[in-house]
Amino acid sequence: MKQPLQAAARELAAQAVESWLTMADGQRIFVRDWPLAAARGAVLIVHGLSEHSGRYGELAQWLRARGYAVRSYDQRGHGRTPGRRGALRHADDLLDDLAAIHRDHARALGHVPLVLGHSMGGVVVTRSVLDGRIAPGGVILSSPALRSWEPRWRRALARVLTRVMPNLPLRSGLSFSRVSHDRARVAAYRADPLRHGWITPRLADFIFRAGASSIADAARLRVPTLLLVAGSDALVDPSGSSDFSRAAAPAGQLTTRIFSMLYHELFNEAEPGRSQVLLQLADWLDRLTD
Repeated sequence: MKQPLQAAARELAAQAVESWLTMADGQRIFVRDWPLAAARGAVLIVHGLSEHSGRYGELAQWLRARGYAVRSYDQRGHGRTPGRRGALRHADDLLDDLAAIHRDHARALGHVPLVLGHSMGGVVVTRSVLDGRIAPGGVILSSPALRSWEPRWRRALARVLTRVMPNLPLRSGLSFSRVSHDRARVAAYRADPLRHGWITPRLADFIFRAGASSIADAARLRVPTLLLVAGSDALVDPSGSSDFSRAAAPAGQLTTRIFSMLYHELFNEAEPGRSQVLLQLADWLDRLTD
């Protein structure tokens, strides 16, 4: 009899080596490593809004089976990293954290890791690469939050509230039902004790601004990048990825794969969708290292 999905996810997360890194401002960040002796490379995973690194154990094991050591971490305001949920001290905190953790990972491994960003993590990765904060060997973007479904007035309100009440706790309003077609994975996400449903004006404004500016700056992309797009995404607007893809095309570094019927969490989708996504990822990784 198969283990319940939530218990299996906990077991995969528990297989990681746990540690803490302290950022320049004193913030402690919780880190998970899935090491691999004589690895062909490494991947640093940056999770999305309201979730945490422990949800990537299954993907980490898939990458390890293909020769990659894997690291992930709980971003500020998320998972086991301490602090107010969904809050930032400064607008660039998530970018600074990624730069510091990427440097530490590269030092530990002796070579530069690839970086995979999902949803909000995709925006953090994209903006960091375009700004030159990190120079990974390659980038994988999964349903990046380059554009929101939120109406213009809400985006404007977040900008105003950032000036007066930047860490006001607000419900994120993320839809459970449209995370994945796999009902068991949706139930596991809903029951996850480390998941939270909060966002603050400063974090929301960062996501909105970083997504828009990444699309505007896409032609500056100079790193081999795989963009995986969920065509039926109800959590982020996939038109942002389409616009980014068109703008980045002249640079010749971007490979885009659109899965028209799949939902937001491509690596947690129902079969055969999940396997189709992983097949595209495996093909891109093989071509990257040829």
